[in-house]
Order: sequence, then C-alpha cells, then structure tokens
Amino acid sequence: MISTETDILRAAEEWAAAGRGVAIATVVETWGSAPRPVGSHLVIDGEGNFLGSVSGGCVEGAVVAEAADVIADGRPRTLEFGVADEAAWKVGLSCGGRIKVYVEPVRAEAAR
Repeated sequence: MISTETDILRAAEEWAAAGRGVAIATVVETWGSAPRPVGSHLVIDGEGNFLGSVSGGCVEGAVVAEAADVIADGRPRTLEFGVADEAAWKVGLSCGGRIKVYVEPVRAEAAR
C-alpha cells in the first residue's frame, strides 16, 4: 500500500500526540533526476520507524539516521545529496540528480 501525503502527516501528528519523538523530512529542492518531487514527506520516530518517502534506497537510510539526531537535539537540518558530492555515491544517488531535504522535529503541542 502506498501512503498518501495526508497519511504521512496524520501519522506525524498521531505519533507526536502519543508522546513519541518525531521528525518530519520534506524534499525542498530537486535538480535533474530525482525519484520524489518537491513536497514529498517522510515521518520518522525515535525508534527508527518511518512512513513515506523522500528518495528511496540509501538516501532514505541517511535521512532516517539524521532524523534521530534531530529528534535528540531538537535542531532542524537541511541535507543535500547530489552526484558531485562524495556522500551521494555512498548513499546510492548516482543517477545524475540532486535533492535537498529539510528535517525538522515535530512537537506534540504543534501536532494538536
């Protein structure tokens, strides 16, 4: 089953309201070949559970790992992956594109 953006945002709200540490990642920029469009979301909880997609493959794993830090320290981050970046090859983004992903914490108060 493919999750809709509404499902993903609803999960973020429900997980935060239930007291789980939550971060949401959003594709904010793409260039060239990118598997997901701007506005795509991935919600992640403190235990590494996630719903949605911002890219696929190893890029997603890198975003989930970074989200753990966002949940822990509460500071948002902008992540960039691209073919000119050595990190891009490590995470499997060798298709000629570039993506920028904003990862931010979701606060329980904001979820209500």
